[in-house]
Amino acid sequence: MNRKVFVSGVGMIPFVKPGSNEPYPAMAAAATHAALADAGIGYERIQQAYVGYVYGDSTAGQRALYEVGMTGIPVINVNNNCSTGSTALFLARQAIASGAAECVLALGFEQMTPGALKTAFGDRPSPFERFDAAADELVGNAEVPLALRFFGGAGLAHMQQYGTKLETFAKIRSKASLHAEHNPMALFRKPVTTEEVMAAPTMWPGVMTRLMACPPTCGAAAAVLCSEEFARRNDLNAGVYIAGQAMTTDTHQTFDARDMREVVGFGMAKEAARQAYEAAGIGAEDVDVVELHDCFAHNELISYEALGLCPEGGAEKFVNDGDNTYGGRYVTNPSGGLLSKGHPLGATGLAQCTELVNQLRGTVGKRQVEGAKVALQHNLGLGGACVVTVYRSQ
Repeated sequence: MNRKVFVSGVGMIPFVKPGSNEPYPAMAAAATHAALADAGIGYERIQQAYVGYVYGDSTAGQRALYEVGMTGIPVINVNNNCSTGSTALFLARQAIASGAAECVLALGFEQMTPGALKTAFGDRPSPFERFDAAADELVGNAEVPLALRFFGGAGLAHMQQYGTKLETFAKIRSKASLHAEHNPMALFRKPVTTEEVMAAPTMWPGVMTRLMACPPTCGAAAAVLCSEEFARRNDLNAGVYIAGQAMTTDTHQTFDARDMREVVGFGMAKEAARQAYEAAGIGAEDVDVVELHDCFAHNELISYEALGLCPEGGAEKFVNDGDNTYGGRYVTNPSGGLLSKGHPLGATGLAQCTELVNQLRGTVGKRQVEGAKVALQHNLGLGGACVVTVYRSQ
């Protein structure tokens, strides 16, 4: 598992509101063609494909890729909630690092419906049963939509322990909008002020306004990964490689800590970051640019601490000091993040990959992080799974 794995091609399509999208096979094919074109190879060179989506029937991955080509390769369908795209990336990297393949496609897409996330199968036990029970005990508010209750509850726990102000979450949302203004792939590109975020309709009094939550979105993104030898033989871009990566799932601490931050993956993220940093031979202080899982402004704030970007309890100061944006210590979510770019669940991790690879290439124009050499990706799915990836340029 010591072979260096390069990201030679990335591609995505603009994210859109449900109803404005093409059907998922068309979206997925467009993103795949973009990644292949960026890599400079044809689909016939792909040896395996890992395809992620959350809301879709079995073998939708095949249905999507058959629009690109029918070459008989293994196509593995992946579903890991909101970390689906990064899980596909994780599996693709493993295939190359282990020597099982030389050139692999990771693809993620989602065709969503408007409104809050809902359970698709109501006639069987939910994967969220234990999470719901924890939320019932710790925050109540059972009438609030599932994801809002979980992540809003995590933000509330931070507010109660550290005195974090609601306005701090609004500042995070405003920052996301300023970053997305220069991203043609983002759903929401109009800047909003902290005051506008605070004045948006209330979803949970004292805890969250509507603008602090990411929108349901449709879209697709893809990456072509290859070994160093394959890149050299085929004259592919070998400028960015995966220096470290880790995937974690829940431990007993998720529920035993009796803390909503743990319920939504704080511990998973902290451990995945530790492993990824160790594998890359770096610390958080070496990171230049970050794409993290801001499904709610609240999760962005607690993720700063989980990823070691600031001390535990120091996230509000981190935000107020401007250390989460251009001119500060770390530029977080230069793409606009899930809050502004949108969150098509299966595509999100690969959209993050696309942004960071292009940042390290220095090709993103006005949102370029000057001198970026090390990038950090954090993608979280409740239920749960967390993938943290470190990229480096060479």
